Amino acid sequence: MAKGGTDAATLSRSIIEEVRNGVFRPVYVLMGDEPYYPELVCKAIQDNCLEDFERDFNETVCYGPDVTVEQVVTAARRFPMMSERQLVIVKEAQGLKGIEGLVVYTSAPLDSTVLVLLFHRAKLDKRLGLYKSVSKTGIVLESPAIKDYEISGWISSYFRSRGLAIDPQAAALLGESAGTDLSVIVAETDKLLKNLPESANLVSVQDIEKNVGISREFSIFELTRELSARNAPKALKIARHLASGARFAMPPAISALYTHFYRILRYEAFLMKNSRASREDAASVLGVNPYFVREYDLAVRNYPLKTTMAIISMLCEYDYLGKGGDGSAASAEDLLVELTAKILNS
Repeated sequence: MAKGGTDAATLSRSIIEEVRNGVFRPVYVLMGDEPYYPELVCKAIQDNCLEDFERDFNETVCYGPDVTVEQVVTAARRFPMMSERQLVIVKEAQGLKGIEGLVVYTSAPLDSTVLVLLFHRAKLDKRLGLYKSVSKTGIVLESPAIKDYEISGWISSYFRSRGLAIDPQAAALLGESAGTDLSVIVAETDKLLKNLPESANLVSVQDIEKNVGISREFSIFELTRELSARNAPKALKIARHLASGARFAMPPAISALYTHFYRILRYEAFLMKNSRASREDAASVLGVNPYFVREYDLAVRNYPLKTTMAIISMLCEYDYLGKGGDGSAASAEDLLVELTAKILNS
């Protein structure tokens, strides 16, 4: 049965543990905006479903845009050859035309077939009979996109699963560099772990800077911190350095700044009603590690409510300008430095 309400990470671990123990469901729908968990589970099923000598006759891997529903149903209804089961994987299942037609199979799937429908950054419409059918006869794994304010927590949790702790600032720095693409974070972590001493049990900012190739000194993370403190010389220096980089683009920078000041706004509203809230409560509202609450305590003193609202409005304006909305030829460097100065002077 489907395990609705269970988060993607927990459900993924459960499915992977099952398949490693030889327990398979007749149908899996693996879907969502974040492809990491669906692809991880699909690989685990593929790695454990069949022995190597069984694959030639009992494993079918196809792509949604290249096959028809009838072909998938025919493949799924075949019986395995000299094997307990067969595996049918439909990758990019979102491209399978008339996918609802698969309900004729999923309503009564064969016990000897493992059918996997792998969606890439897409979801099966939950109103369809197919979704309801698989929810009864198989498992639906939905992996939503990770929000930017959740990424540091995800990184910390992932490092714990690898037997390591990571400094909160190091997690924030890695998240800033990798964004919210979990596959990128996993790849960077693998690269990092190859270069750490075997005895290491805590990943520091210096480890991230050295092995991932990013600098804490000149990062959006540091820019927001200096803005929180209204440290004009340092903030302007960071802004100039960031914007002069070959890979710099205004939209991601604006997004990070918007998230930061929106958190300040939320924190100000929270403190109006909860002046004696604990650091843990504040961290929960902000969606950050409790370590960073101290920075927001400073920020709310430096940016009163009306000022914060004005800055958020300003960020929307510069998002428009950064996308060439006014037709001007202003450089990204000029825009970011100008924006930083206006925030500091607000």
